Amino acid sequence: MGEQIGRDILLKAEELVKSAMKGNDASHDAAHVFRVRDLALSLARDEGFSASPHSMFIVELAALLHDIGDYKYMRDPSEGKIVENFLVEEGVEENTKTSVLSIIKGMVRHQARQFGRELSNSPPSSAVRQGAQQFGFKEEIGGLTESTRCPEFGVVQDADRLDAIGAIGIARCFTFGGSRNRVLHDPQIKPRSDLSKENYMNKDEQTTVNHFHEKLLKLKTLMKTKAGQRRAEKRHKFMEEFLEEFYEEWDGRA
Repeated sequence: MGEQIGRDILLKAEELVKSAMKGNDASHDAAHVFRVRDLALSLARDEGFSASPHSMFIVELAALLHDIGDYKYMRDPSEGKIVENFLVEEGVEENTKTSVLSIIKGMVRHQARQFGRELSNSPPSSAVRQGAQQFGFKEEIGGLTESTRCPEFGVVQDADRLDAIGAIGIARCFTFGGSRNRVLHDPQIKPRSDLSKENYMNKDEQTTVNHFHEKLLKLKTLMKTKAGQRRAEKRHKFMEEFLEEFYEEWDGRA
């Protein structure tokens, strides 16, 4: 694939992001995707990927497409095919397409296929079958081990997780909780310690602040790249300091 063709595909992917994610709340909007793209490219350079233009292309394309069809914002089962259809229509080479879909499915941020199959009982596409098993936070807390996958996976997933912590992560957490009318904080509702995959998916009677303890404060230890681990340290510390101040203000101690 020529450099100009690749650039054209990326520009079209940016437009797809703006169109497909229009109307989402600010926790999962186009701005989130563009931050993840920039983070992923930065991490990839730190990890030595810049020597391979093909790897950098996979990283950028997967980062741009990773949240299109997110099950939390699904309006129609057909949205589960948007990314795959885009890759086919743009003539993305088969090995690149498989890598991009593998990354997206591995992050378990693109679950529209599963949602759509439950409604339509349609079989999964061949390209998705070739991708890696889903392996995101819900799978890691469920004790599943990571399967072999393309090397670009780690930087894209780390970038997405970095955007979930730190100052931006705090803002996104409360934005999402507000969009779902979730309780801000209730001292009587404790964070769940026995957080199996099934329990994590059950959000009933949970608070926004508990999400920090159940997921966000755990992301630092789940970073897959050295560059991601270094950046997570500062963001993690900021969240800890924020929560300390939050609890003091909530209790009238500050």
